[in-house]
Amino acid sequence: MPAPQANSSEPFGEQDHRGDADIKKSENRRPANTAFRQQRLKAWQPILTPKSVLPLFFVVGVIFAPIGGLLLWASSTVSELVIDYSDCRSLAATNNSIPDDKFKYTFKTPYKSPPTWNLTTDANGAEVCRLTFDIPEPIGPPVFMYYRLTNFYQNHRRYVKSLDMDQLKGKAVKNATINSGQCDPLKLDENGKAYYPCGLIANSMFNDTITSPVYLNARDGIEQTYNMTNKGIAWDSDKELIKKTEYEPGAVVPPPNWRERYPDGYANGIPNLHEDEEFMVWMRTAALPTFSKLSRRNDNSSMSAGFYQLDIQSNFPVTEYGGTKSILISTRTVLGGQNPSMGIAYVVVGGVCVLLGALFTIAHLVRPRKLGDHTYLTWNNEPETSATTTGHDRSGLHAH
Repeated sequence: MPAPQANSSEPFGEQDHRGDADIKKSENRRPANTAFRQQRLKAWQPILTPKSVLPLFFVVGVIFAPIGGLLLWASSTVSELVIDYSDCRSLAATNNSIPDDKFKYTFKTPYKSPPTWNLTTDANGAEVCRLTFDIPEPIGPPVFMYYRLTNFYQNHRRYVKSLDMDQLKGKAVKNATINSGQCDPLKLDENGKAYYPCGLIANSMFNDTITSPVYLNARDGIEQTYNMTNKGIAWDSDKELIKKTEYEPGAVVPPPNWRERYPDGYANGIPNLHEDEEFMVWMRTAALPTFSKLSRRNDNSSMSAGFYQLDIQSNFPVTEYGGTKSILISTRTVLGGQNPSMGIAYVVVGGVCVLLGALFTIAHLVRPRKLGDHTYLTWNNEPETSATTTGHDRSGLHAH
C-alpha cells in the first residue's frame, strides 16, 4: 500500500520548527512570572470580626470627642465683634442705634452699651459711616480687622478665571495677546487701551475705605488712634507671584470700578501691585459665598477696654445683589480664629462612633452570629503555577 502524500510541499521538519517558534512567540506575550506581575505580593487582608471591629468604634470615639472639645474650647476663647453696616446710609439718618440683628459680641465680659452709627463727612467732603462701639475687655495682641461679605460668589467658574496671570506677574502684555477669552469684556476700553489689571476679579475689588479705630477713653481726654496696618495681611506666595508692572505710563488704564480711586487714570503713575497687599488678598478668591478677608492688623499692642470710633467710607455696593457687608474685629488662638464647626464635627463623629459601638456590642452579646472558618478563604489556597500547566502543554504537543 503506497505511503500517504503530504498535503503541503514544505518538509515536515520545517513545519515542526515553525510550530515551536509560534509557541515561543505566544509565550513571550505573557507577563513575567514574578510576584509583582502575577499579583502574588504579600498583603494584609484583615478578617473583620466583632472582637476586632467593636474596639475600633470606642477608640475612635475616645480620640475624636476630646479633640472636638478642645477645638470648641479654643474657639470660645476668641474675642470677636461683628457689625453689619450695609444699611448705614439708609438707617443711620433716622436712628443712631444699630438694630440688634446687625451686630454680635463674643467676649467674656458683657458690653456696656450697644454700638451706634451715624453719617458724617470727612476732610474731603466724602460721606462716611461712623461706627461707635464698646470693647468690654482688653484684647490682643494680635488684633485683626476683617471685612465680611455675604451672597458674593467669588467661586463662580467664569469669575475665577477672569484674570491674566502674565499681567499680574508684571509683564507688559500686548493687547493682542491678553487672555481675551477670560478677561472679556474687561480687556480693552473704548480707546483700545488695555485695562490693568484686566478681568472681573480686579474690577470688583472691595473698595470701602476703612480707617484705624480711634480710642475715645484716653485718660488725658485726647483721642488716640489704635494704629492698624495693611502690611503683612497677604500670603507670601501671592507676594512672590504679583510683581511690579513693566507697562509704560499711558499704555494702560484702570478698570471701570477703579475710576473713583484714580479719577485721572494712571496719569500720576501706574500703581505697584507688588506692594498692594489688599489687592492680593482680594485676588485670592473665596470658596464660599460668605467669606471674610483680612484688612488690617496690629501685632504689637493690645486693644484697651473702652469705646472706639471707626470711620468707613462706603463705596462697595451690596444691596443690588442682596448681600451684606460687615466689619469684624477679632483675636485668635494657636488653632486659629472663631470657628466652632470643626469642633462640632469631631464631637459628633466621636459620639456616633461610641453609640454605634455600644449598640453593636449589645447586639453581639444578645444574639451572636456564628463565624465561618477563615481557613477556607480563597487566598489561603496555593494557586496552581503556570509553569506546570505549560510543561503539560509542551509535552502533549511533542507527544502528538
